[in-house]
Amino acid sequence: MIKNLLENFSPENNSILWLISAFVLAFTIAYQTFPSILYVAKEKHLMDEPDSRSMHSNKTATLGGIGIFFSLVVVMTITGAMLNTKVLLLVMGGLTILFFLGLKDDLTVLSARKKFIGQIFAALLLIVFTDTRIIGLSKIFDIDVLPYWISIFFTLFVYILVINAYNLIDGVDGLAGGVAMLISVFYTILFYDFGALSLATISVALFGALLAFLRFNFSDRNKIFMGDTGSMIVGFLLAFFTISFISQSQLDVNSSYHKASPALALAILFYPLMDTCRIFFIRVFVLKTSPFKADKNHIHHRFIQAGFTHKQTASLIVVVNLITVVIALNMLHLNLNTQIGLLFIYGSVLYYVPFLLKRNMGKQNSKVKI
Repeated sequence: MIKNLLENFSPENNSILWLISAFVLAFTIAYQTFPSILYVAKEKHLMDEPDSRSMHSNKTATLGGIGIFFSLVVVMTITGAMLNTKVLLLVMGGLTILFFLGLKDDLTVLSARKKFIGQIFAALLLIVFTDTRIIGLSKIFDIDVLPYWISIFFTLFVYILVINAYNLIDGVDGLAGGVAMLISVFYTILFYDFGALSLATISVALFGALLAFLRFNFSDRNKIFMGDTGSMIVGFLLAFFTISFISQSQLDVNSSYHKASPALALAILFYPLMDTCRIFFIRVFVLKTSPFKADKNHIHHRFIQAGFTHKQTASLIVVVNLITVVIALNMLHLNLNTQIGLLFIYGSVLYYVPFLLKRNMGKQNSKVKI
């Protein structure tokens, strides 16, 4: 019976059921795994000690990335036989490299150089062996198709940028998980629209794993952080989704995203990319210090300093990023350079709105007290 079912079942003909199953499987595995990780972390004293930069005051496990990784690998292993095995195997290879590098960094200390080399190697695996790369700039600054080697290096740069930009936003409960969950939802929809079921399966599995993670990340008694293990593998997948989306859009002249994919990808990743550019500018030109020196000048730190709670901060940023993407989706008919220019304007303004609302609420409250 099972043999007949497997022989006659086609994921492409049952794509919605397939994606729902992948989501449920990823969520269930992750949700059942996190308690075990928490138990081991507590018993073996593998807890993060708060310091001057910490946004928490209690010892917390930072091994959430293990549960996310395990969930993703199980889903890709089970579904791999019916999907694009080559892509799934290479994605798992890249994830495994970054998983062990991140785990070593969470448990001991790993130099930035070694992490950087590992990121390059994992990215090159997918770029070279799947030939999934950004083939051009879609007429941005009048540049269309890039030479092969420049395309390789530019795609590699995008991988490194997205991985590390995502890592930098992991500073408030629920923020990194919430932003990545929103991004994975968008890419699931886009890949489903393209008919790229293998990519949609990975992205919906990431959504399921992150949803389970957020349940514990927001917990007061059983809190867990994703750590460098989680931020590197999730950032790697977000970069892979972004490059795959742009690549497929550029190759498909009939796609509605053919010329607009770079702008839409920027909108989807707007918060981590904008915050990274902003923080580097502040450190280099305002503080006159190293751009890699950690501080509390991130946008999410500003939200906390303005009086927002962790949950409010994470929720507001996710909602603003959602609005940013919705606006971008309604501007696909415009010239690409115009789309990108407007994105930076309305995107930046939207992130300033919560501060204005908070300030007005504070003034109204002070008047009531008087």
